[in-house]
Amino acid sequence: MKISEILASSTKAYPSLEIVPPLRGMTKNELLESIAPFMEFSPKYINVTSHRDEFEFREEADGTFSRHLIRNRISETTVCTAIMSKYDVETVPHIICAGTTAEEIESKLDNLEFLGINNIVALRGDSMTGEKRFSPTPGGYRYASELVEGIRSYQGSATYRRNRNTVTDHYFCIGVGGYPEKHFEAANIETDINNLKRKVDAGADYIITQMFFDNKVYYDFVGKCREVGITVPIIPGLKPLSTFRQISTIPEAFSLDIPVDLTKEMTNAKDNKEALYRIGTEWCINQCKDLISHGVPAVHFYTMGKSQNITEILKNCF
Repeated sequence: MKISEILASSTKAYPSLEIVPPLRGMTKNELLESIAPFMEFSPKYINVTSHRDEFEFREEADGTFSRHLIRNRISETTVCTAIMSKYDVETVPHIICAGTTAEEIESKLDNLEFLGINNIVALRGDSMTGEKRFSPTPGGYRYASELVEGIRSYQGSATYRRNRNTVTDHYFCIGVGGYPEKHFEAANIETDINNLKRKVDAGADYIITQMFFDNKVYYDFVGKCREVGITVPIIPGLKPLSTFRQISTIPEAFSLDIPVDLTKEMTNAKDNKEALYRIGTEWCINQCKDLISHGVPAVHFYTMGKSQNITEILKNCF
């Protein structure tokens, strides 16, 4: 079932989850056991992130250097297939521009259609390690809006084309990312929202936001999106803090703010692991309840491989 159909048919807010593909060495059963605690809450779908391949240069015996591909994680398509083999839940792989040509992406789309997966989150992806600015792969897409356009133009198999209802009935439902506190490369929030509108105009069906810790930031963001004519659903993304270190690492990694009150609470409890866990979890519970009371269509949780605090939040909110 397409996410757009789930959003249209849902009468109340529901939870969705995002997981990171495991590092090489984890077994399929270990992966499935790690997400088993979430299944009690019947999530509508599970997003699976994608990570670009990296390279390293190794010195050879003759003094020259050779480039070697590094793949540290299992592919998002493989993880989706494993989840679908065990659980009755939609899977949503991320597709990124970074490190991939347009032809390679089309091949991925063929594989996803073969597996019966018709939901995608389309993202630009990160720069390669050592790059200051993103550089597209030769023959690839520079912007997420171009990727959305490319996915939207995908025709699907001959069987699908014969059976679709209208010429505007596309195989894939496409989600994109939105940044309530703006993408770090954008000059200002207005420019960033205009870039987001390009993704929607290219064919995106809904938006999932980057994590945030102040709901006012989300409400202001939604208001600004509506002002420029973005009408698709905007799903808030949340992540609970659990360690003191995160109040510095998360802002650095994701270019976002952590509220003063939350920072003070975490700082006062910095030597108490249990207290830090409780502060972060309770803050996220309160965020989630407030969002639901304001009528959001869904709440998306960035699990980062952790289940205990997320399941506690789900028990309190859904």
